[in-house]
Amino acid sequence: MPEILILGGTTEASALAQLLAARGLAATLSYAGRTQAPRAQPVPVRIGGFGGVEGLAAYLREHGVTHLVDATHPFAAQMSAHAVAAAQAAGVPLIALTRPAWQTQPGDAWTRVADVAGAVDALAGPARRVLLALGRMHVAAFAAQGQHHYVLRFVDTPDAPPPLPDHTLVVDRGPFTVEGDMALLQRHAIGLVVCKNAGGSGVQAKLIAARALGLPMIMIDRPDLPPRHEVHDPQAVLDWIAHAAAPSRLRGV
Repeated sequence: MPEILILGGTTEASALAQLLAARGLAATLSYAGRTQAPRAQPVPVRIGGFGGVEGLAAYLREHGVTHLVDATHPFAAQMSAHAVAAAQAAGVPLIALTRPAWQTQPGDAWTRVADVAGAVDALAGPARRVLLALGRMHVAAFAAQGQHHYVLRFVDTPDAPPPLPDHTLVVDRGPFTVEGDMALLQRHAIGLVVCKNAGGSGVQAKLIAARALGLPMIMIDRPDLPPRHEVHDPQAVLDWIAHAAAPSRLRGV
């Protein structure tokens, strides 16, 4: 019987958990713990880190995990790298359930940068009203360009005010709509949008809204990750589970 560990936090992870539960497959969904009130799930949930590669490998062994699914955010580079290394160390098959990256469309005005530091550098210049659609992890870096008024959209209310001298905080949880994001951009007179290339359809409303309003975007490219097997559809993970070879330690070899 498969024992599946999903490294989650994305809508794709939740969709996979639903499919696995519907088929009566044993699975655990693991959150990093950054969201204060994650949605209820139909499978057992654990919250918190593992303690690096060795900790995750030990968890896989101790809990008899037969299949590891990395369904973390496309920018969770450290966790994804740890998953590859831990799966190899524990002899557990790994698959990544991820979103296709966004591609430019007619009407887009993107400035592509390699990382958050590149986005900060790209904001040099006169003061503007900027939608910083990055979540809360990287906000402090933008204090280096404190001439701008930043509009921040967080899933949860932060414990402390964001460390930006001039900002507006919007606390809201998706799914977001194009109409809603257009209204947000217009209400705050946004002149520039900064975001990560998260991909997928669940959070692309801001891209479509910016395109419709003719707003430029600073788009942060995805980080480089170790080679791994990737799919974009939760059903493809089920097919993989059905056909992936179980690790030799579980076959008694």
